[in-house]
Amino acid sequence: MPSDAHKPKSSSPVDAGCVSRRVARSHHGTIEEDDDWIASEVPIALSYNGQAHVVMLATPLDLADFALGFSISEAIIAAADEVETITMHERLEAIEIDLRVPLARAEAIAERRRNLSGRSSCGVCGMQELEDVLRVPVRVASAIRIGSDALHRALKSLEAAQHLNRLTGATHAAAWVDGHGELQCVREDVGRHNALDKLIGAMANRGLDPNLGFLVLTSRASYEMVQKAASFGIGLVAAVSAPTALAVQLADSCAVTLIGFARDAGHVVYTHPYRIAGHGA
Repeated sequence: MPSDAHKPKSSSPVDAGCVSRRVARSHHGTIEEDDDWIASEVPIALSYNGQAHVVMLATPLDLADFALGFSISEAIIAAADEVETITMHERLEAIEIDLRVPLARAEAIAERRRNLSGRSSCGVCGMQELEDVLRVPVRVASAIRIGSDALHRALKSLEAAQHLNRLTGATHAAAWVDGHGELQCVREDVGRHNALDKLIGAMANRGLDPNLGFLVLTSRASYEMVQKAASFGIGLVAAVSAPTALAVQLADSCAVTLIGFARDAGHVVYTHPYRIAGHGA
């Protein structure tokens, strides 16, 4: 059982990233009742200027960071200062978050939604949807350079920093690391995309420069993860698991250094190796 120091501070779904449940635990043929911490996953409804936009399933922690990071990484806004207010309301088992943004931004969201709905029955309606999904960010100009030792120092520190995962074993983490391998910010969620959005939001709120560090992910590196990182100007992404072919293609075109299989014993550099000492151009 975890100590009281590691228990959630509140039973409210806004504050608690996990819940305690009574379970039957089997070990070497012996069954006993025990308490277990289980990661929370609730619907999060995001709206802009009162207009519903999307519902995501996420862990209800760091939700202001999540709302801001999602808005930036999905190119709904360009910077944190475009958000005037963020308000949250609990609705039964869901949480509603409304962001007040400039009128032009809200109108652009509504127009995109109308365009997609209007073409839903035509034979080529998938073209615009594909353009929205496969949005290619501008090339990243990050000048970060790191040694392999910095990467592996970050990996070693990250495990201890995943407090929710230690309790539940069910969450991913996204971490921002400086050039020396020191963790600067970590966010967790049951969804890997959500963890990254939370991290981007936290970085934007704290004014952390994406040119002065790198990103470490506890998940695989999919296209969307590279897309979100590049949209925020992150030039080096290291994942503990594998990348997908589309993620490698995007990273190459956006000048993002993509690392996979980042483990204690080594790593694999898929694109733009010049940001890693010893890997050459």
